[in-house]
Amino acid sequence: MSSSAAITTTDEKPHSAWDEFKHNLRLVCRSWTFMIGMAIVLFWVFCAIFGLSLVPYDPFADDMLNTLLPPSADHWFGTDQLGRDVFSRVISGARDILTIAPLATILSTVLGTALGLTMGYFGGLIDEVLSRLVDAVLALPTVIVALLALTALGTSTITVLFVIGFTFAPIIARTVRASVIAERDLDYVAAAELRRENRLYIMFVEILPNVIGPILVESTVRLGYSIFAVATLSFIGFGIQPPSPDWGLSISQNYGLIGGGYWWTVLFDSFAIASLVIGVNLIADGIQGALDD
Repeated sequence: MSSSAAITTTDEKPHSAWDEFKHNLRLVCRSWTFMIGMAIVLFWVFCAIFGLSLVPYDPFADDMLNTLLPPSADHWFGTDQLGRDVFSRVISGARDILTIAPLATILSTVLGTALGLTMGYFGGLIDEVLSRLVDAVLALPTVIVALLALTALGTSTITVLFVIGFTFAPIIARTVRASVIAERDLDYVAAAELRRENRLYIMFVEILPNVIGPILVESTVRLGYSIFAVATLSFIGFGIQPPSPDWGLSISQNYGLIGGGYWWTVLFDSFAIASLVIGVNLIADGIQGALDD
């Protein structure tokens, strides 16, 4: 073999969807942005799963003799207007939001991916009609659409989940459509069509693995928006209902106390929401960076 022959390295650009996935996974794991974001998210996932068994006080128990106590050694984050321990409620409050937001994101990803694949692959009249419907939905603010749906259907955890999932699906569909259009005229798609493969097979087996990167990035970004959406709907009374320690609901119940100097009743719940969203966005940035390399 000639000494000038090319040497394949572990960072060489892969040629198959599976090889590309492994290549990108290695790049993601080298990203400090991704690792920091993952650490933040995993912390809150741990709290969502085990929080109720770890907190020092019952997050649902009222204690009218100890209302609005400031942070101290006994109550690290103070107590709220009903005497409930804020630290216990913040830790256990991760459960609801980390149940609804990821499930809503999965729903929106599945629906948006199927819609985007259909629009991008078939094109023509099908793409034109579906694109106009997607544009019509995207023209309306997400929260307004959610409020209209929840007003019509009633407020419940399941309703919130489906409303957020359906609301974000068109955004993912638009991203998937753009990626599929870039792939549908490539040789491997033409070869599959010459083999007379089923169109569903071409879309979901041939094309989908090659557009999974943009879908993953968009889904991660949508997860951050879903967290905000759940918290916002709870804050205005259309989301998770009392006596849940949900962060958005807790802020809604206590934000009027800020003027009296009881800042701790709102600050730590707000920080929890912000830190979770930042963690999710750091993960999305890490994945995007791996795809761009």
